[in-house]
Amino acid sequence: RFPPQPVRGGKHPAHSGNQRSAASGGNSELGSRKRHDWRAQRGAGIVMPRRCNSPLRFLGDTKGAILTLRMVPFANLPLLAAKGRCSMDWYPLWNSLRIAAISTVVIFFAGIFAAYYIAKLPRLVKGVLDVLLTLPLVLPPTVVGYLLLRVFGPKRVIGAWVLETFGVKMVMTWWSAIFATVVVIFPLMYRTVRGAFESFDETLAYSGQTLGLSNTYIFWRIRMPYCRQGVLAGTVLAFARALGEYGATSMIAGYTPGKTATISTTVYQLWQTNNDVLATKWVLVNIAISAVVLLAVNMLERRDFLTDASKARRARK
Repeated sequence: RFPPQPVRGGKHPAHSGNQRSAASGGNSELGSRKRHDWRAQRGAGIVMPRRCNSPLRFLGDTKGAILTLRMVPFANLPLLAAKGRCSMDWYPLWNSLRIAAISTVVIFFAGIFAAYYIAKLPRLVKGVLDVLLTLPLVLPPTVVGYLLLRVFGPKRVIGAWVLETFGVKMVMTWWSAIFATVVVIFPLMYRTVRGAFESFDETLAYSGQTLGLSNTYIFWRIRMPYCRQGVLAGTVLAFARALGEYGATSMIAGYTPGKTATISTTVYQLWQTNNDVLATKWVLVNIAISAVVLLAVNMLERRDFLTDASKARRARK
């Protein structure tokens, strides 16, 4: 690969000059070959100088300190930051939290109401209503979104009436995602609370009625504290599900940055544009929020357990 070096002594100066020119030409060719090898190695995913044939020498080399792993999203962080692709817009987080919070408040009361009154209906009617109210739990989210578009679309009965009467579109807005999340998370709250109400000891309610207590007082001061574990579990599960809802939300609200974007739709759009760094950040944000919510629930359950245990010990004394 290297051109022959000039032999000392007995050589004509012109011959030596030719050899030096040939050597310089060979060195330039070698330099171009090295640069080509450098680009080839960089295209392979790892920037490593050709002369660094050992890991220790590679780590000590100034050029070898630049290590690019294209399969790892954090490796392109400085370059993407320079291009403005790593700056996070926190609107999807705020939008996801408010949609999840509003939806959770709605299904909290709707789920409790439905679970309480449907449990008192005849067995046949209760079975039919259970199927209808639990159906969104087993349907694909895209099917739920399609059905909502058939109802709230601008050319459908309800959507057209609202648009003509109030001039408000019921789809492709941030609050239209509330319809999707309410429909999707309602079965979680309903089934969980209904199971808690079915485990309630009705003799406690009968005892309250014999004391002259109203049904409202018995419900909120006796039944609800007794079933608080199931109600709390259903509320948390519904909130977590609403925070990660994508299928129905993307169909009825779409994706518009700064208007309808949520964490789930943002992650999908970033994945489509090959912005793995920012998508990974949003995934970590979603995981952190979910972990904090579940940790808070576990702490509350632990506190209730300790409180009940201390009350039982005092009652035995």
